[in-house]
Amino acid sequence: MSTQPLLQTAPGKRIALPTRVEPKVFFANERTFLSWLNFTVILGGLAVGLLNFGDKAGQISALIFTIVAMLAMVYALTTFHWRAASIRQRGQGGFDDRFGPTVLSIALFCAVVINFGLRYGMGSTKD
Repeated sequence: MSTQPLLQTAPGKRIALPTRVEPKVFFANERTFLSWLNFTVILGGLAVGLLNFGDKAGQISALIFTIVAMLAMVYALTTFHWRAASIRQRGQGGFDDRFGPTVLSIALFCAVVINFGLRYGMGSTKD
């Protein structure tokens, strides 16, 4: 159960009113989760394409993109559950995460740089 009381008084008021969480807040959380999953499916599709139609550098890049996609899936799931628990407990704090998207963007940028490095560093040699 929630640690906060169901009835809370507003500053300067003497009457306690129940705090209400609107359903659109839950749906916004779910919509954000599905948006992150859409991103990971697209990234996974890119990895499968590199794996099937690429050479050795493409296979290494596919592995890196797959790892980044899986990390993004884990991030999306944990963030979804964290926000859902905060909403259920009627948390009044911010639900934004400044570090997760930044870390995932840096990981994706590194994967692209490694892909270009392997592509042009190996001289496009084939097996």
